Amino acid sequence: MVKPGGGAAAAYPLLTLTALLWAGNAVTSRWAPGHVSPQVITTLRWLIACAALLPFAGPRVAAEWPVLRRHWIRILLMGGLGYTAFNCLFYAAGTYTGAVNLALFQGSIPVMVIIANRLAYGVPVTAGQAAGVVLTLAGAALAASHGDLSVLTSLAFNRGDVLVFGACLLYAGYTVVLPARPKVSALAFFGAMAVAAFVTSLPPLAVEWALGHSVWPSRWGWAMVAFVGLGPSLLSQLCFMRGVELIGPNRAGLFVNLVPIFGAGLAVLLIGEPFGPTQAVALALVLGGIACAERLKPPPAPADAAYSQTRTRRNSTSP
Repeated sequence: MVKPGGGAAAAYPLLTLTALLWAGNAVTSRWAPGHVSPQVITTLRWLIACAALLPFAGPRVAAEWPVLRRHWIRILLMGGLGYTAFNCLFYAAGTYTGAVNLALFQGSIPVMVIIANRLAYGVPVTAGQAAGVVLTLAGAALAASHGDLSVLTSLAFNRGDVLVFGACLLYAGYTVVLPARPKVSALAFFGAMAVAAFVTSLPPLAVEWALGHSVWPSRWGWAMVAFVGLGPSLLSQLCFMRGVELIGPNRAGLFVNLVPIFGAGLAVLLIGEPFGPTQAVALALVLGGIACAERLKPPPAPADAAYSQTRTRRNSTSP
């Protein structure tokens, strides 16, 4: 259930950490080519996540298996599309397109979430959310273009752009249906999702291997696999799942726009890129957009109330 007011205080740090780890995943997608292939890193990251989860989630999955089994198709689809397919497309996109395009398309996820929520559940879009989307997208675009707005009007959409757009569309869909997940503990649900992600990653891996495109990790490749397996695959998904539960997908989705900001920060730390006025203004726009969406919602928030009621109806009719 979405918790008004009090839940936000706990959701903010969780969703901020999620964005930081996703920014690290975006950097990894740019470094991975030549060190490990897209399908290999996708399969290995979920294998690592499953191994790390086993001692903790295993008993919960076993105890709640009767409920999980009734929803196995939904779990397989959510894990296969929201996790595996997203990762496959995102890592493949890093081979063809640049960081500017990757960041810009990631910034479209909150817009996709709000539109999908409106179409699927009839969730109203508040003035604060609309203003927040505009501000955060402006911040993401400014950060991604490094202040050169001509970049935005001269983008050449290549194969990588199409792939990352598809990845973002899949994750937006996953975000929208996440609060309607089966009524089991978060640990049991995520354990089942991780297994689903690993299982559904095997067919694409087999295709990549059959085509002769598989690259087994180098020393740096193994470091990347370890990071994405424990950070973006495990910790960030648990944080994001809890954040959506606390404040709802529309509000939680806005935090995705912190990814290009953190990506710029990681570039400063790892490869020495400067942090100047452009990055500072972009950060202010993104944080201002999140604050706007939070502060300008009427009490009680219609979006969250409507969504909570929709979720209750959906759960009451679940098999």
